Amino acid sequence: VQLVESGGELGQPGGSLRLSCATSGFTFGDYAMCWVRQAPGKGLEWVSCISWNGDSTYYAESMKGRFTVSRDNAKNTLYLQMNSLKSDDTAVYYCARDPVARVVGRPDYWGQGTQVTVSS
Repeated sequence: VQLVESGGELGQPGGSLRLSCATSGFTFGDYAMCWVRQAPGKGLEWVSCISWNGDSTYYAESMKGRFTVSRDNAKNTLYLQMNSLKSDDTAVYYCARDPVARVVGRPDYWGQGTQVTVSS
């Protein structure tokens, strides 16, 4: 199982970034997926999760209305569209796989993370 995040970079406050997570080594469409982040000096924070077919999505309160999670099962790829960026969004963003098709929030595999820095 491999999860490889990309798209992290320096973003402007109020701007947008799109993260991607390319997966391999398993049947992507059989599993729910999540994004989790870790800000400097802080613990892990759930960002968003999506069920196997995209019908169910979940967001942390501070991300609702700003972030959108999506997936393309044909491309084995998970996405996170981040809009209205704030400095508090600065963190390493991890892609993680849930062990079942519906969202349970107990990932069994994690990517290596991609750094998002929001600063003017």
